[in-house]
Amino acid sequence: MILRLGLPKGRMEGGVLSLLGDAGIHVRPGGGARGYRPDVSLPETEAKLLKPQNVVEMLAAGSRDAGFAGADWVAELQADVIEVLDTELDQVQIVAAAPGDLPDRRVVVASEYERLARAWIADRGLAAEFVRSYGATEVFPPEDADVIVDNTATGATLEANGLRVLDVLMRSSTRLYANPRALEDSRRRQRIEDLVLLLRSVLDARRRVMLEVNASAECLDAVVAALPAMRRATVSPLFGNNGYAVKAAVPRDALPRVIPAVKAAGGTDVVVSRLAQIVP
Repeated sequence: MILRLGLPKGRMEGGVLSLLGDAGIHVRPGGGARGYRPDVSLPETEAKLLKPQNVVEMLAAGSRDAGFAGADWVAELQADVIEVLDTELDQVQIVAAAPGDLPDRRVVVASEYERLARAWIADRGLAAEFVRSYGATEVFPPEDADVIVDNTATGATLEANGLRVLDVLMRSSTRLYANPRALEDSRRRQRIEDLVLLLRSVLDARRRVMLEVNASAECLDAVVAALPAMRRATVSPLFGNNGYAVKAAVPRDALPRVIPAVKAAGGTDVVVSRLAQIVP
């Protein structure tokens, strides 16, 4: 049974390939069709590189079993697909932006997202004409459009083109989606669930680090209490029963609070190391 995987080409590609690589899944350029059919180290898996919106369309059509795409294109295409993992990579907002306040007349709205833009126009009760863009939407105002509906990560491109955000329509990120019929097949469902397990183990590991610290018998309880472990900290006696080694996988962003707390509790020889994967 072949698992048919859709990989995103373009902005999302690097993050997805890095995530797969960290999970031990190597994607190498294939020789056919100008490299759009890469070799994937997962057994019985066939992959194709597609634009994210095409990944969504192929998933909905059933020619792909699972694939990576942005939530924005799933919303835009109103696709019948099932989200199985939010990688939280390539986070963007879909916004309506304009050089200033909207003029008191019929306005022109430019966007690659026709459905999302028309829904925003209706919600605003605007008299508007829609113009489809094919990239570089931010250059349309003020001569060719009054407002745009586009994606933005930092807002820097909008600001550079003299645009300010009027409304946030939705938030999007790179997600793994599955074809509903693929999930109804027990073998394909298991393959997709196994892939999710591997990817989530990397995402969880990226958010945590392994903190190791030595503690005397007198301060052991206080040191353990200072560690926000996933379940419970691991405690092992040191050689010669001269205290204990304590380790726990702690949230990376908690380190500025945890390390001083561990030291204040009496911990010594603190070591912080990166994690590759975490499987609960």
